[in-house]
Amino acid sequence: MTNPTTPSPALLAWASRALGARPAVKDVSHPRENSRVWSLDLLGSVRFYLKISPQPVMYERETLALRSAAPALGAGGAPQLRASSAEHLALLLTAVPGRPIKEQTLTPTEEARAHRHAGALLARLHAAGDLSGRRRAEAEQALQAAADGAEGHLAKAGDQLTVPEQKLVRERAEQLRILPALPLAYIHGDAWDRNLMWSQAQQRAGWIDFERSRPAAAVQDFVLMACSTWTDRPDLRAACLQGYGRSLTPEEQHALMCLAALDAVSCLVWGPKLDDPHVTARGRRTLDRLMAGVFA
Repeated sequence: MTNPTTPSPALLAWASRALGARPAVKDVSHPRENSRVWSLDLLGSVRFYLKISPQPVMYERETLALRSAAPALGAGGAPQLRASSAEHLALLLTAVPGRPIKEQTLTPTEEARAHRHAGALLARLHAAGDLSGRRRAEAEQALQAAADGAEGHLAKAGDQLTVPEQKLVRERAEQLRILPALPLAYIHGDAWDRNLMWSQAQQRAGWIDFERSRPAAAVQDFVLMACSTWTDRPDLRAACLQGYGRSLTPEEQHALMCLAALDAVSCLVWGPKLDDPHVTARGRRTLDRLMAGVFA
């Protein structure tokens, strides 16, 4: 099954009512089965995005984040929610200035500046979310929940991991269960270069795609960057954490290594399933580094 190239008539009518005019529509979905995103352009070069969430839980997470926590990132730091439809699992969003940083060719100095800004925005987001009541309980159990998922991923990955690699993943999962309490936050949940916008004209960053936002341990927001961008660019890690306002504690650094092992197995499951060799390669490289004892 392939994604439709245009929104359904009912969905487009809903978006047009919310915008007060019928926009020009362009499919800008990611090349995967469950991605449905369109740019909506109005006269005067005003652009919005219409996004269909893949699952109800993702719709709920993104609408909550955009209504409650993301506004703390300031103008251009995150999309603004113009309208939402639980019936369609649809969100109508303002555009964030710039383009994804992975699509740009920047100097090392410009890249560091972008990651410094990105870290500062994550610090604002982490402090902005409501962590009272059941949300605090969810955050406190986040590492336990991550550890609980290890066996399922290992079963699905099968013989893509050697016996020693499976043993390492199980050991790292168990270590997550005995860590002391770590700083909690309202995390972005999918913080890496694909979702990091950078405007060279305005010299500022922005984050998009908040569908995995949730209460969790703050360190969980750095796993994807630690397993991708930071692997060959310790300068970008330093810049991001400088913008964030603090270094990771020794306990958070250990948690990051454990979470990287779980991310590696997840990549080895989902990479082949999504026919995405980049995801598969990320998982394999992370696992190789962990086995060699060089993950930092």
